[in-house]
Amino acid sequence: MITYADSCRVLNESRGDAVSVTTMTQTRYWNQVSTEPDLDISISNGMSKASSVALGLALGDPQRRVLCLDSEGSLLMNFGSLATIAGMAPENFYHVVFNNGIYGITGGQPVPAPGVEYAKAAEACGYVSAHRFSDIESLDSALPEILSQPGPALIEIIVKGEPQKEGVDQTWESNAMMPKQLRAMRKRLTGKDDWGPGGPYL
Repeated sequence: MITYADSCRVLNESRGDAVSVTTMTQTRYWNQVSTEPDLDISISNGMSKASSVALGLALGDPQRRVLCLDSEGSLLMNFGSLATIAGMAPENFYHVVFNNGIYGITGGQPVPAPGVEYAKAAEACGYVSAHRFSDIESLDSALPEILSQPGPALIEIIVKGEPQKEGVDQTWESNAMMPKQLRAMRKRLTGKDDWGPGGPYL
């Protein structure tokens, strides 16, 4: 079984200049390996919305690849996004779903439908390609080719469950992270930083 740490390492090695949108457990591991923080958006306090935010970014900048590091628990809460993404058909969209069968961020409760195969669901909705990996060697070998082909593509990774024991980080500081990241990304991609003071978050 694949670990979060190995998955994020391999994804980062093939990332290039792609924008990333992460949520929940993936965010912690991605932040440890990412060398492009100005291209990272984390949605830890908006469970289930990573795929929708990533879709917006992909449509807004169709020349730049977008990696959505999602989880099966989050995706189940916004399952219709698979059909929406397939319908909009962004060729630069790569949807990575970490599947461990539990809600790791809230202590390890089982998801309500642990047998769902998200690659098959994405394919049925109309994704251009869908892939499922349960060993790091296969993922490492296949990833560069997958990311070189037009999307939308879904990459399901079977990962080892890592229940979090310290609870969910819900503070003013954690809620301020995403708008600050969005501002930094906009400045990086457009060269503009004209949002003004932006209140307490910006």
